[in-house]
Amino acid sequence: MGAASDNPNAHQDRIIRDAGVCGGEPVFKGTRVTLRTVLASLASGDSIEEILVDFPSLKADDIRAAIAFAAASAEEDLPIPAIPHLR
Repeated sequence: MGAASDNPNAHQDRIIRDAGVCGGEPVFKGTRVTLRTVLASLASGDSIEEILVDFPSLKADDIRAAIAFAAASAEEDLPIPAIPHLR
C-alpha cells in the first residue's frame, strides 16, 4: 500500500488551516488549493494525474494526504448504528 496507509496521520503535515488563507478553510500547505476542491475532484472521478495538471502547485503526496484525511474523518464522524435486539 502507499504512504497514506503507512502513516494514517500523514495529512497533518500537508493540510493546514490558517485564518488568513481562504477564510480558514483547510488548504494544502504552501498553496491556496482547498481540501474541499481536491476531495470534490476525486469524488467526481478525476485521477491524481488530472488533479495535478489542474493544480500544479500540488504533489501526489498532497492528494494521498487528502484521501487519508477523508478516511480519518469518516472513521471519526460516522455514527455506529444501534443493533436492534432480536426477540
